[in-house]
Amino acid sequence: MIDNDTTSDGSKAGTASDGDDGQWRIVLNPVSGAGDHGDEVRSLAEEYGYAVRETEEAGDAMALAEEAAAEGVRRVAACGGDGTVHEVVRGLDRADALADVTFGVVPGGTGNNFAGNIGVRDVEHAFEVLETGERRRIDLGVADGEPFVNSCIAGLTSKTSSETSPELKERVGTLAYVITGIQQAATFDPLHVAIDIETGPEMDPKTWEGDALCLLVGNARHFPRGGQANVEDGLFDVTIVEEMPTPEMLREAAAQRWFGRETEHVTQLTAERLEITHQQGEGVEFSLDGEISTHRRLNLSVRPRELTVAVGPEYEPVPETD
Repeated sequence: MIDNDTTSDGSKAGTASDGDDGQWRIVLNPVSGAGDHGDEVRSLAEEYGYAVRETEEAGDAMALAEEAAAEGVRRVAACGGDGTVHEVVRGLDRADALADVTFGVVPGGTGNNFAGNIGVRDVEHAFEVLETGERRRIDLGVADGEPFVNSCIAGLTSKTSSETSPELKERVGTLAYVITGIQQAATFDPLHVAIDIETGPEMDPKTWEGDALCLLVGNARHFPRGGQANVEDGLFDVTIVEEMPTPEMLREAAAQRWFGRETEHVTQLTAERLEITHQQGEGVEFSLDGEISTHRRLNLSVRPRELTVAVGPEYEPVPETD
């Protein structure tokens, strides 16, 4: 847990300040989510005196973030869903600008998980947070060199994320993922994996090996303990859902509030580093903040308090769990 002890540079651990860094540059994905947020964002940006750059295709958000960093912009916000957030953070990381830039989020996607986790409710509230919200230094996850802010998931949940149609998401929002997951559960083949786990210099490495329905590595996301992962403790929250018959899985999911309490089918732990190896067949499809990539072996680590973020008043540095 990171408290408010003073760090070597004289600042408070977990907190940060912008310094003299000018106005915000907003990287806007105008077609994310329902695609109806663009006009409101442009209007509020003009009111606050912020600059807006719009994406046109995949990869633009990363390029626009790199461009902002190269121009010396010190406040960069992502407007879109979790995929847009992911791209902008990647762009800032590629520009080696994370130490110099304050990051913000304007929710414009379907789920907006990361925005909710940092206490940002909607577009209008996001602009208030950009202007006056507290600045916190939060952890950044890294998967084979690629940064992520929210989560890295594999198995049924990753498949659900990649195969949920935009049309269904537009009609029913986040419920679309639940519907798709139930449809896929009956035919999903489990992952045959070995997971090497390291937590702290005095902790012996551990290995989990077996068949898993899904793997969830959380940095900032709300997670299956009934609460939110602590994003300032230098650790991942890891949940391994073991293979079980589909009807039993669905009953447990409902009874345990999506694995919110102890159950024999779920392993939960914390880790600084993980190596996930798929032991059979082709590589595993992983979702990094909703962005899909395939790996036979994946190394994950935490970069503690790497990213300075503007957070809302509902953000909890040390989240409570039920």
